[in-house]
Amino acid sequence: MSKMYEQFARDYEKAIVDNIYNGNLERPSLIAMLPELAGKNVLDLGCGPGVYAEYLLNQGASVTAVDVSQEMIKIVIEKLGDKVQAYPQDLSRGLPEEKDASYDIIICPLTVHYIEDVSLLFGDVKRLLKQGGVFIFSTHHPVVDLEVSPSGNYFQKELVTEEWDTVGHLVEVSFYRRSLTEWFESLASVGLCVTQLSEGKPTERMKSLCAESYKRLSTTPHFIFFKCEVR
Repeated sequence: MSKMYEQFARDYEKAIVDNIYNGNLERPSLIAMLPELAGKNVLDLGCGPGVYAEYLLNQGASVTAVDVSQEMIKIVIEKLGDKVQAYPQDLSRGLPEEKDASYDIIICPLTVHYIEDVSLLFGDVKRLLKQGGVFIFSTHHPVVDLEVSPSGNYFQKELVTEEWDTVGHLVEVSFYRRSLTEWFESLASVGLCVTQLSEGKPTERMKSLCAESYKRLSTTPHFIFFKCEVR
């Protein structure tokens, strides 16, 4: 886990409220794919500082929030208290504490690329979804990640290490890049079927924040969004 999500968790919490990539591209794009939330039981995986959890609660959902970072879970509990169930869990080890068929909606924003083998997590997602439930997650766009591939082989899963300035200074972050084929195969192998695919859309507000970023992200993909149902 990058120290950005533990050591700099509170800086990250402030940074993502209204920044380019989280606040004005990823979050509105994923929210646009969500079904009706009122009365639904929702699992927020990789919940970070609870921005999604707070939104889900405000829409009338019951929310369980999970993250590998103890500091992020602490922030969520401080912010939302007993309105949300929140606990730390390494998602690469699945979700052993959760019961079968207990969620209407499961989201996982910008988290799966930190997991080398997603098969256990995806298998548990299928197990936890109620009949007719949906799983929505976002990740780096495979074509964009190819630009930073150590091997130059699009079809090879590999670890990439970069320095990001999300929190106002450079922090080293490592993640796994995969082909689009591998994402679809990983889902299909556990019985999850992709029913909607999105490549995201920047908000109009991004124009005023950074016209250059707005132009680039309106014409070039950055993230990719999958909506899945049990096959």
